[in-house]
Amino acid sequence: MVTTGGQGGLRELDARSRDIFRRIVEAYLDTGDPVGSRNISRLLAAPLSPASVRNVMSDLEAAGLLYAPHTSAGRLPTELGLRFFVDAMLEIGDLTEGDRSAIEGRLKASGIGKSVEDVLTEASQTLSGLTRGAGVVLTQKADPRLRHIEFVRIEPTRGIVVLVGDNGTVENRLIDLPPDLPASALQEAANYLNARIRGRTLSETRAEVERQRAARKLELDTLTARLVDAGLASWSGADGSRPQTLIVRGRANLLDDVRAAEDLERIRALFEELESSEDLIELLGLADAGEGVRIFIGSENKLFGLSGSSLVVSPYRDTEARVIGVVGVIGPTRLNYARVVPMVDYTARVVGRLLG
Repeated sequence: MVTTGGQGGLRELDARSRDIFRRIVEAYLDTGDPVGSRNISRLLAAPLSPASVRNVMSDLEAAGLLYAPHTSAGRLPTELGLRFFVDAMLEIGDLTEGDRSAIEGRLKASGIGKSVEDVLTEASQTLSGLTRGAGVVLTQKADPRLRHIEFVRIEPTRGIVVLVGDNGTVENRLIDLPPDLPASALQEAANYLNARIRGRTLSETRAEVERQRAARKLELDTLTARLVDAGLASWSGADGSRPQTLIVRGRANLLDDVRAAEDLERIRALFEELESSEDLIELLGLADAGEGVRIFIGSENKLFGLSGSSLVVSPYRDTEARVIGVVGVIGPTRLNYARVVPMVDYTARVVGRLLG
């Protein structure tokens, strides 16, 4: 399912105008070049002179669907035109068995004895390779149920917490240590937590520690309590927020597809925007706002509005149908949407099955 916006009166174009418009957009998606009236007149099933085609193109330009990038040049679709094409004309086929096998095989292989991040990295690389865009995967770090915890000092006031989840995942976190903390306190804190943490999430463990400490203040000495507070606070966060992981693969694909200096500048701007993880976490909200694949074209998506790029994303969900991340493809507005949309949709479903 593709979720897009409506265009009202634009759907009222007559059959000839729609045919000419569709051919212009398809040629643009294929080549990236402006399309002239003479070329279009040769493609039409019903004979029509270049002059008549130009008249239709002028009407489409007046409607905001086309524009002329240069004087006496052919026409290109505007963002509004691309949105209209995606909403009203795009025919999305099913994936071939070869594509399905490639996606499922690579992701399943990455999930055997590998971490969650390995699976997500493979998903991003797979999408990048199959679509020739930049594959992007964003995930919220979960609050997993834990099996074991260890503290390791690496500097006088810095340490690493090793978290082993019930599902076999291992995660390392840096924390600040009190400067006067004795070495024995690290082991004491680990022993104390391991006696209580099994099967609980970090947030549940913190609540339990606080409850028990209030009831039996002598059970933890002051330094160990400070260590526990520092460690747990660094994972759960005072505001309850959780850190996100962003994986982007295939930026070289975008550069390989650049045909003009203007496109190159747009792609450079896109790369700068990709570095802003603070903005990219909004992808979770974008995908969660509707079912299925969502397509954002140019300025429709405030994250990439300045770069002339498009974003095709789909959420992946856990076994309880909660959105836990997003997979997608970023590229120039002339993405092959008919191919990219089913790729993103199927990849999201496979990732959800593997990680859910």
